[in-house]
Amino acid sequence: MSEQSKLFKVYESKNAPAAIGAYSPVISIPASAEQFLFSGQIGLDPASMQMREGFKSQLEQILTNIDALLEGANLSRKNIVKTTVFLTDLTNFSMVNSAYETFFSKPYPARSCVEVKALPKGSLVEIEVIAIK
Repeated sequence: MSEQSKLFKVYESKNAPAAIGAYSPVISIPASAEQFLFSGQIGLDPASMQMREGFKSQLEQILTNIDALLEGANLSRKNIVKTTVFLTDLTNFSMVNSAYETFFSKPYPARSCVEVKALPKGSLVEIEVIAIK
């Protein structure tokens, strides 16, 4: 067991895409009695490992992927405390907000949103989450 692997645990799910680069799909780190999980997702379909077409389809796939990864760690979206949304076009923010209103319930997690020039695999949106166990 490497020294680094003692610091955190990696989770994966057959229902979410495998990593396409040098990163873990979701990890947790111990912090006193709590554990935090971190993940960043783009709109990859786990069955084909292809990017979904269009913003809305990518956004829906990302939220599905997040659910699958959390489930693999025996958590749910209710455990998410913070998200960061990366958009290649900030005019899509209203669609993100609508999706969040459906995906989450009150109290909503903290959120930040930024526009970026580009994302991996030509993705139009990426969502990073922090969940607490």
